[in-house]
Amino acid sequence: MRPSRRQVLLAGTVVAASTVAVTETATAAGGYGSGDIVDWRGFSRAISSEAIIRSVLARNGVFMFGDSIAVQDGRSLATRLAGRTGDPLAVHNWSGRPTTPAVDVLAQWAQNYGLPRRILMATGTNDIFNPPVFAGQVDRTMAIVGRTRTVVWVNVQIARTTQPAAVQVADQRNGAWINLQLCEAQRRHPNLRLVRWAEYLAAKPTRLTVYLRSGVHTTVPAGQNARNELIVLALAAAR
Repeated sequence: MRPSRRQVLLAGTVVAASTVAVTETATAAGGYGSGDIVDWRGFSRAISSEAIIRSVLARNGVFMFGDSIAVQDGRSLATRLAGRTGDPLAVHNWSGRPTTPAVDVLAQWAQNYGLPRRILMATGTNDIFNPPVFAGQVDRTMAIVGRTRTVVWVNVQIARTTQPAAVQVADQRNGAWINLQLCEAQRRHPNLRLVRWAEYLAAKPTRLTVYLRSGVHTTVPAGQNARNELIVLALAAAR
């Protein structure tokens, strides 16, 4: 059963309250309180070779497009997925990258190689700096993929504990906004499946410290295993 708009926002509120107990209003840094996105192009990345991409496509495996969490967790995810379902994984993961350039790469891969039946999008965390553009990129993704393939999209949880309290609140609010846009997109696109990472964390507030470091990235191995397991279950269900 899909959560209502109220349930999605409530999950964000619960996590925010557990992450930072403040009542002040977030500053208008960057227009949405989370600040400005930095130039991510020099950050770490993990990109499969053309040979691997073509091999994964030939075996109808999974293409993945993600950010820094995916850079960290992608290898472990590939091992878990192959062990569970036998599916291979090709990745284009880049730290700090928002969704728009990730979808640009998806379009390039679709043109250059074609696409397998399942696409994994593990992006959205870096869209907290400009949340309104996100919905259009989800729709763009679905247009590229078409109606006969399945997109599995991991929703976001972010409240950077390295930042001031007001920014942490803005992060959480903007993350909830991203997740709400995903839920609304799912109503428009029946072949969009969500991995509800934020709701999983909110279900037990202690998970925030056990499974996250600095309020964003997964801890290793606990958080990494928990998030990857949710992803594998969703990919297996979409076979």
